[in-house]
Amino acid sequence: MSSDDHHSLAQRLMGIDEIECVTPDLNGLPRGKVMTGEGFLEGRRLQLARGVLLQCIMGGYPPSKFYGSDDGDLALIADPQQTHRLPWSDEPRALAICDADELDGQPSPLSTRGQLKSVIARYARHGWSPVVATELEFFVFAPNPDPSQPFQPPVGLDGRREDGQSAFSISSNNGLRPFFKEIYACMAALGLPRDTVMHEMGVSQFEINLLHGDPLLLADQTFLFKHMLKEVALKHGLIVVCMAKPLAHTPGSSMHIHQSVVETSTGQNIFSDNQGEATDRFHHFIGGQQAAMADFTALFAPNVNSYQRLCHPFASPNNACWSHDNRAAGLRIPASAPVARRVENRLPGADANPYLAIAASLAAGLHGIEHTLAPSPPIQGEFVVPDNLSLPCTLHAALERLTRSSLAKELFGAEFIEGYVASKTLELTSFFNEITPWERRVLAAQA
Repeated sequence: MSSDDHHSLAQRLMGIDEIECVTPDLNGLPRGKVMTGEGFLEGRRLQLARGVLLQCIMGGYPPSKFYGSDDGDLALIADPQQTHRLPWSDEPRALAICDADELDGQPSPLSTRGQLKSVIARYARHGWSPVVATELEFFVFAPNPDPSQPFQPPVGLDGRREDGQSAFSISSNNGLRPFFKEIYACMAALGLPRDTVMHEMGVSQFEINLLHGDPLLLADQTFLFKHMLKEVALKHGLIVVCMAKPLAHTPGSSMHIHQSVVETSTGQNIFSDNQGEATDRFHHFIGGQQAAMADFTALFAPNVNSYQRLCHPFASPNNACWSHDNRAAGLRIPASAPVARRVENRLPGADANPYLAIAASLAAGLHGIEHTLAPSPPIQGEFVVPDNLSLPCTLHAALERLTRSSLAKELFGAEFIEGYVASKTLELTSFFNEITPWERRVLAAQA
């Protein structure tokens, strides 16, 4: 960091005594340590146990062989451009998004932020820059102190709870305008540009579209936005839920990823030629996505609950078909001008790690371009998914497919894939160790 950059950072952090130094773990959750402002600005070395990056969603860890038998340390290296004062904090406080590097200075293969940076570097070797945008859906609920009870929307201004008839509504009756007012103010303070916000199809479900840009920046923004949502909600006596399917008989929450690629030197979209027609690279990008989606399903749909969303597809397709402007296809080409030609990956849920989901999607597309993979014919209207374009429909099946995938190991490294599967297998085992209310209600009477 130059002296000017350090001075600018010191100015931004003036009066800050505590800085949350975090990095995304396997699930995209912020993990790290709180450092003094003085130590942060002095550049004191901050280390974190390597196994933390493979921490399960329940808090446990797979066997140490998956992250080094000594459980040694990683270095957390703060990104100055992603160091922010926290506008929602009552006390002066800051957060720094960090890279997780090995102690020899190399990126850790267990870091999902590092994996995304590696994919971007592969594009750079071709003279290309990928461009992405994310659409994140989420639910805003009343507090849920008893997890055995369903989530409920907050009580509205009319004293009632929303009943599912408010899709695309702009009414203030839900009483959430103070919450969203603070969300927008926090986004402005953090430099998170927003495009559109809308009420989605689900009960108290909303969607925000973040402006397109550099993939690492968009992953950081999505990561920070999800963290901010939960923190601001608590201040307003609410909870925000980014599960893929928190309510039965209701659409789930996605994190659609829009992707294009430009020539770094000119900014020209390589998916369109000078006459505005689709290029071979555009079709090869789609071919790569199709070739990898089944292998990578566990990266896009990382939890047991993810498959509740995919197996009840309210515009949540679990297929690798592609189509022009058809929301039933896993890969949709939105209607756009040639300069904005892009591929929308509709498989990831809101529960996906944004760094990993973006990395996997872009890596698949680049694999298709490099190997000139041809896509299937596009589909339109009502269609039946061919067997070769269907995807795993349970976490167990998805992990089995990922385990066998030589492509996943080639693109992300065996250590990462094996650690990912080990951590997710623990989560799946934990789920199977519990008996659900459905089983007690339906099956007990048949015994």
